[in-house]
Amino acid sequence: MGKSTWRPAMMPDLSGKTILVTGANSGIGLEAVKLFAGKGAEVIMACRNVEKAEVAAAEVRAVVPEARLEIMALDLADLASVKAFADAVKQRFSTLDVLLNNAGLMAPPLQRTKDGFEIQFGTNHLGHFALTGQLLELLEAADAPRIVQISSLAHRGGKLMWGNLNAEKSYSRWAFYCQSKLANLIFARDLNRRLEKAGSKVHAYAAHPGYSATHLQDTVPGGGLFNTIMAQPAEMGCLPGVMAATSPDVEPGGYYGPDGRIMELRGYPAPAFVRKITDNKTVAQRLWQESERLTGVRYLND
Repeated sequence: MGKSTWRPAMMPDLSGKTILVTGANSGIGLEAVKLFAGKGAEVIMACRNVEKAEVAAAEVRAVVPEARLEIMALDLADLASVKAFADAVKQRFSTLDVLLNNAGLMAPPLQRTKDGFEIQFGTNHLGHFALTGQLLELLEAADAPRIVQISSLAHRGGKLMWGNLNAEKSYSRWAFYCQSKLANLIFARDLNRRLEKAGSKVHAYAAHPGYSATHLQDTVPGGGLFNTIMAQPAEMGCLPGVMAATSPDVEPGGYYGPDGRIMELRGYPAPAFVRKITDNKTVAQRLWQESERLTGVRYLND
């Protein structure tokens, strides 16, 4: 990948735009909210913990006093919550310009969502898959709508474990994190293909934050130490997703991450390395069908 030429100062005016960010109360989600609000967008902060979101909103307003923020409860580990949230958004808003699928968790001990899914695959992928499908009509109503899915460098080590997608047989915290991040990237690229085939004006993109210091590492032994030694700040980690959400120069279906020479860990955003499997149509079709079956949310079928 080449060196980045994009900087936050290049963001366009976002006045009149509505942007939804999942996991907006901390880390790269919160930093993205600050940038979007600073450019005039109305930002929907979709968060599991509303009290923490209120604290985060106060932090945003401390740097962007005129910020237009809407806090709404969303638990991606509960498909009923996803549906209730999507219904509430559709009642309050007539259009949605950007959906930034950012929320996630990393490498916890084995846990399950309310619907019985392994919590990383269920939250990071299935929750966002269901949310995207249920908000698509609002995106279609906007002028130049975008969906941005946050993936991870960990997708490079990921494998879709057919027959064990939800830890029915065995569990490894890192294998399942990598699986969820590979699923994120396959989903984003397949989503863009399906949107193009349907003649939609919605475009989909993917991004990763490199290695950024966030609360994502809280469940990982030694995560705080590695943050201190290796990580870039969340203010930098949010930039690939922000660029994908706003720049006129990004390619639909593209994948963006830091431009650092060492494994894209740090730096400003540029096109990122992507594995060939993410463009395997057979794999993508199977993942899409499984995601529909597990969530009960169907959209953009041939």
